[in-house]
Amino acid sequence: MMRMTVLASGSKGNSTVISSSRTRVLVDAGLSCRELLKRMSIAGEDPTQLNAILITHEHQDHIAGLSVLARRLNIPVFFTEPTHRAWVRMLTPRTTMTYAKWLDHVQREKEARAAAVAANAPNSDLAGQLAEEARIIAGIAAGAALHRSDDPNVTPELPVDPEEEDLCAPESQQAAAQKPDPTYLPAVEYFHSGTRFSIGDIDITPFTIPHDAADPCGFVFEAEGIRMALATDLGYMPPNVKSALKRLDVLLLESNHDLEMLRDGPYPWSVKQRVLSRVGHLSNHATAEFLQKDYDGGASWIVLGHLSESNNAPELARLSAEQALGNPTLLGNRVLLAHQATPLDPITL
Repeated sequence: MMRMTVLASGSKGNSTVISSSRTRVLVDAGLSCRELLKRMSIAGEDPTQLNAILITHEHQDHIAGLSVLARRLNIPVFFTEPTHRAWVRMLTPRTTMTYAKWLDHVQREKEARAAAVAANAPNSDLAGQLAEEARIIAGIAAGAALHRSDDPNVTPELPVDPEEEDLCAPESQQAAAQKPDPTYLPAVEYFHSGTRFSIGDIDITPFTIPHDAADPCGFVFEAEGIRMALATDLGYMPPNVKSALKRLDVLLLESNHDLEMLRDGPYPWSVKQRVLSRVGHLSNHATAEFLQKDYDGGASWIVLGHLSESNNAPELARLSAEQALGNPTLLGNRVLLAHQATPLDPITL
């Protein structure tokens, strides 16, 4: 037995449970921990039976509830190393200081150096030069303080060396430093795209997908002779993805947007360009083209996922896929739509 349960799919959060008779893996945790547990309960999935969490990439709609859920269930998280690093960077607070404080810090360093030089050579020209530089910097800092504005956009901010963090961190940041590390996970396991690995009795083959993330992946899952694949968040269908999506029993594939709806829709032009790019998202047309020209036709179920709520309509995505498939039947190539707000009924083979 093998089962796919799509808990959520869309720009507001993505998560899917892949199960065999002995192993359960959560792919992505793009909702809050509370909401993920709620969705699993609705779908009849027991969260305490999860063996691991597997991450496709570090975008917020795929990792929003990751750390809280992993700690609550005390289960390992599987990343590629670049994805893990990108996730850690996202959750690591950046400490900054104002220009005036930076100048004050530099002044104190200059004064300390001048005092050290003067102690060793009181009449040294270098000591006098350093003291003069310190006085000049002090004047600049005083001027910056006089013209300081409460508007954060007025005062430039400069990055702080970690060793200087206590110099400029406000009290709120110092208090936050006492809280648990948001990047802490019970265990982290790395995998490499293109290299098969296993979690329990599920064999997993990750493949690289074209998306604007550190090291995004899709996956093929295999157990007990059944093969399921998940491929969302990709700007186009490169040869390696087409090759990976063969001999499947269930395929979860992105059908993100209708081209005309996106072009006429509410997104800013910069966002439209990103979605339409080769590291963006698959359109209904691109998905249909793959299903018509490169798909081998073997899956019992095709699940269309990551549908945009602003730039797509479920009936358009379904119609486009069914026309490309030619004649979906009750025995194969049945088309389902994954939803953002509710879990999809489990697909069990």
